[in-house]
Amino acid sequence: MTIKDTAEEWEIRATETPFVGNKTSVRTDEVVMPDGTVVGRDYQVHPGSVAVLALDDEDRVLLIKQYRHPVREKLWEIPAGLLDVPGENPLHAAQRELYEEAHVKAEDWRVLTDVYTTPGGCDEAVRIFLARNLSEAEGRRFEVEHEEADMEHARVPVDELVRGVLAGDLHNTCLVVGVLSLVAARTGDGLDALRPAQAPWPARPFEA
Repeated sequence: MTIKDTAEEWEIRATETPFVGNKTSVRTDEVVMPDGTVVGRDYQVHPGSVAVLALDDEDRVLLIKQYRHPVREKLWEIPAGLLDVPGENPLHAAQRELYEEAHVKAEDWRVLTDVYTTPGGCDEAVRIFLARNLSEAEGRRFEVEHEEADMEHARVPVDELVRGVLAGDLHNTCLVVGVLSLVAARTGDGLDALRPAQAPWPARPFEA
């Protein structure tokens, strides 16, 4: 038996979108269950995201701290952002986010992992990249606004982040998944065995 997620779509009898926001919406589908009953399922429709675990030469991860209103906390996170354009190349989006949020560029990019953040209530798919060989980006810094104008920056050793995750001190999905995936990759086949940066992503197809 192969342990692997598989594509499947159950019949939808009806659908409506009761709410449309700036970037996301809420959809209600009437879904036919295996026993023939029809059940309503509400979920957030999301364009998808990318995140970047940027690792420097001192084995430190580049972090930002940002206010997240839904949870009423300032969270330590790795740089991340939305796929603003349908079909956008996720690598290009990740490079943009690293530049805008940290004014950093990287020479070596790999796919660290792909996740659905909340598959029971949202269709958001996130691709988390590993970026290495970091350096300061050239040109003007990106002008931030809203929550991003209050961001803090830090570079934290990997081991310290692992302890923070397991102690319950760090909660951001991309940070938690990214850091633990990094450690798992190191103890497995190594970082150079990770998928290439342009690896296919069925959840959000794109053109290279």
